Order: sequence, then C-alpha cells, then structure tokens
Amino acid sequence: MSDIQRLKEEALGKIEALSDLKAVEDFRIAYLSKKGIVASLMEKMRELPKEEKASFGKDVNILKQALTECLEEKKAILEKEEERRKLESEKIDITLDAYTPKLGTLHPLTLVQEAIEDCFIGLGYKIAEGPEVELDYYNFERANIPEGHPARDMQDSLYIDEKTLLRTHTTAIQMRVLEKEAHDLPIKLICPGKVYRRDNDDATHSHQFMQAEGLVVAEGITLGDLKGTLQFMIDSLFGEGHTIRFRPSYFPFTEPSVEVDMSCHVCHGKGCPVCKGTGWIEILGSGMVHPNVLKMAGIDPTRYTGFAFGIGLERVAMLKYGIDDIRDLYSNDVRFLEAFKRLD
Repeated sequence: MSDIQRLKEEALGKIEALSDLKAVEDFRIAYLSKKGIVASLMEKMRELPKEEKASFGKDVNILKQALTECLEEKKAILEKEEERRKLESEKIDITLDAYTPKLGTLHPLTLVQEAIEDCFIGLGYKIAEGPEVELDYYNFERANIPEGHPARDMQDSLYIDEKTLLRTHTTAIQMRVLEKEAHDLPIKLICPGKVYRRDNDDATHSHQFMQAEGLVVAEGITLGDLKGTLQFMIDSLFGEGHTIRFRPSYFPFTEPSVEVDMSCHVCHGKGCPVCKGTGWIEILGSGMVHPNVLKMAGIDPTRYTGFAFGIGLERVAMLKYGIDDIRDLYSNDVRFLEAFKRLD
C-alpha cells in the first residue's frame, strides 16, 4: 500500500509538471499503456498471498483511475492553451489598411490585335495562325517571290538554314491557307502574328514586330471591295470620320498594289507635326491578289479574284496611343503598361 501511495504522489507530481501535449502522451505510454508502470503492478499479484490479492487489485485500479482522470484534466488545459496560442499567432488586425493586389493589364499590341480581330470576326472572317519558323517555300516562293527575285532584297531575312527562316511576313500563313482551302472557296481570313527581319532597332524600327494580314478570295472581288473593307477597319480602330486614299505601289504578291493613307487623326487633314504637315498618314499596304499566287494554289484566276492587305500593329498602337518610340512596346516597363489599364 505504501508503495502504491508513493507511486501515486510521484505520478501526480509529474502530471502537474507536464508542459505540452507531447509530454502528456509520453506520460500515458510510460504509466497507463499495456506495458506501462501501472500494468506492471498487476503482474505482481501472482506473488501475493491469496487473501491480499483482492485488496491489492482494488488499490491498483484506484491508482489507475486517479492518474487517468488527472491526466485528462491536464490534457484539456494544455489543449486550450495551445489553441489560444494558435489563435493569437493567426490573429488578423482588421484595423489595418487592406492590401490592394497589383493587377496586370493587356499590352497595347494585344489591345490593337484584339480590336482588329473583333472588327473582322464581325464581318465573317476566320482567324488563322501559322509557324514563326517558316519554310522559304511558303514565305517567298508561294507568294510570287522565287529565288533570285529582287523583291527578296526588300525583306532582309533571318535564315536558319537554306530552306528555313524566321518568317518575314504573315503572308506565309495566307499561302498555307490558300493551299489547304483552295477547294473550299470563298476564303475570308485575318492572320495576326510576329514577324522577323534583319534590322537595326531604333525609335521606329525593330528586328521583330507584329502584323495582321487579311485575305479574301471569291468570285467578283474588286478593288472597291478592298477600299470599303479598309475604310471600315480604319473607322473601327480610330473612330469614324477618317478618309482613306490609295497610292500606286508594288508588292510581288498583289497586282495592282496600293499604299493606303488615312487622313490624320490628330488634325483631321489640316496639317500638323504628326502628319508632317501633309494631312495624311501612311497606314498599310494592300492590293489585288496576284494571278500567279492563285494559280500556284490551284485556283482559277479567270474565275476568282481576291484582295490582300497587311497592317503593322506597332504602327497602329503608336498612332492610336501617342507612343513615339517603338522600343517602349518591348521594354517590359510596368509604368508604361499601367497607362493602358483604363483601356482593357
């Protein structure tokens, strides 16, 4: 009895000193598990006289119950203390100013591209894409620019090998679509994408830039259809009230070819520094699809005609948003991009 009493006092003292839940679990294993100290006392009953076994067993059970109850109380206290500390560490001070996350914005070139796509999707055009690493065959030959043609000098190219290059214009996409869908006319598509040329970067030039080219092939297409389409696009991009004019030009994949000017969106044709006093701004190149291009695609040029045009997205963005250096479009300067948040 005296041994059990000393054990009880010693165990209760240890329970009182427990400081965390791990220590509680360690105590339970040491004293109250199947192989613990209390369980080992029951094994000693074999050594006792028969008349003492009942009393000894009763005292051991009382000890076990007392330690169990005391340990549970201690565990409950420590659990509450741990929960309090956790809540304290995770407490949010609702009086502090809220954090406003910085949100991104669409790039001005993306804004222009989406504006052009929306304009032509509404007219029933399809959006077409193609590889930026292109075959010379589609980039030049199918566009009526065979090897040795002087027009290749107009586009100083970045070749990967003799037959492969970084595309110099998205006309290559048009050539692929013409080949694929020559049996399924009419064709109406817009081809936006990056193009690459060997050029020195400055305020108005870049070795990479973006184009959006349009192509229509059907029966009875005329230069008047081209002008009406381009007038609609200019009105969509810069607002109604602009006049456009055609000037004769040369592109190997169109005949006739025309440069397109629009009346200055700043001075409305009166003359200002933006248009260099002329009242006109050159905006894109276009023309009627060359018969040779149609023939190479397997389309009868005596039955079908078409028009094509190409516009530089950087040029539109610079005119539309008043950007005076093309390098700003590729600088990754967050301050520059934040100016376009209101336009998203």
